[in-house]
Amino acid sequence: MPVQNELNIIIAGVGGQGNVRGAQIIGTAAVRAGYHARVSDVYGIAQRGGPVVSHVRIGKEIYGSMVEEHTADIVIGLEPMEALRAAAKFLRPGGIVVLSTRPIYPVEVNTGKATYPALEAIMAVISKVSRKVVQLDATKIAEDAGIPIAANIVMLGVLSGLGILPFPEEAIKQSIRENIPRSIEQNLKAFDSGSAIGRANSR
Repeated sequence: MPVQNELNIIIAGVGGQGNVRGAQIIGTAAVRAGYHARVSDVYGIAQRGGPVVSHVRIGKEIYGSMVEEHTADIVIGLEPMEALRAAAKFLRPGGIVVLSTRPIYPVEVNTGKATYPALEAIMAVISKVSRKVVQLDATKIAEDAGIPIAANIVMLGVLSGLGILPFPEEAIKQSIRENIPRSIEQNLKAFDSGSAIGRANSR
């Protein structure tokens, strides 16, 4: 755990990607491990397809539920543009970004009223504000595990594999078992795939 005795995590994506469930899983694991945890979610316009930012705060004593600007130790981006927005607003200097590279285009892009930035441009900006960026196509990895909707679980695996969390991987796995009602084995397979990526990037 970082020196300041608390860990601040932002999970950014769009409605339907599993932000909220992912944040709940981390919070449950933290409490199981004896930490205080606060979880809060902020929704943009139109829940499904609109921006969603989940705040997770873990520590021995946590009072506020929202991560303050430029204090997040890690930003998990389930969608590239939302990862960029979250990193610019919340990431602390020297923080880490875990980003899934598959975009979900907003209505304005699909109707030709706006253009979506190139992934390279997004990555260039995020790299300037972070110490480390781990990028992967979490949806593809989830598909390979037999459960395409589990990209959020893949990302939790990456987070765990990076060695940032102050509790063991098994605590997250047990929280997955408790918080996900079906397809447990496929979800755990997706988590393990993400964890391997995290470990490979932990150095």
